[in-house]
Amino acid sequence: MLRTDRMARLEAALLIAEGPAAAKKLVHAANLADPAEVRHLTVILNEHYDRSRSAFRIEETAAGFVLMTRASLAPWLDRLHQRQALLRLSPPMLETLTIIAYQQPVTRADVEAIRGVQSAEMIRQLLDRQLIRIAGEDDSLGRPFLYETTRQFLAAYGLRQLADLPAWESLRRQRTLPAIADTGAESDADADADTAEASAA
Repeated sequence: MLRTDRMARLEAALLIAEGPAAAKKLVHAANLADPAEVRHLTVILNEHYDRSRSAFRIEETAAGFVLMTRASLAPWLDRLHQRQALLRLSPPMLETLTIIAYQQPVTRADVEAIRGVQSAEMIRQLLDRQLIRIAGEDDSLGRPFLYETTRQFLAAYGLRQLADLPAWESLRRQRTLPAIADTGAESDADADADTAEASAA
């Protein structure tokens, strides 16, 4: 594939971006026409990356576009750079995050009922890593906090929306709740508060 100047500018912008970059930001940085052109060029570039078995791929997450290394290369990169990834979660933390992701909005008591053990410390650590946030208060006795995932959770795992989670339709909470799929589509103000970070595999 012969790269055009526009493709090269987009690749360069993605390469130096600190985390996911919104389409509008890439339009400005790469001097492109509009967000539609950003998406069109990423499709062309990804097709080339796939054909040439490149180590890279451009993914669109809830927080924007990000140039990632392929997941299959993660063990080699960890060995080379001895990276201490933010998302290297312990099994109890991963279990707690999974429950919140599929059952949100959910109280600590709900999480503990599923896990069968105290989960306050796991929830605190996930809050510290900005993978979950307080979504409000439940109407039950004592008005406990409700927890939900953040835009950073989506960006870190390369998801555009919660429905992209594996087996989302069968595992998500089966009851009438606020539109939890919108958790990954917060306002820009919420996005700033949740500070997105991609997990470059």
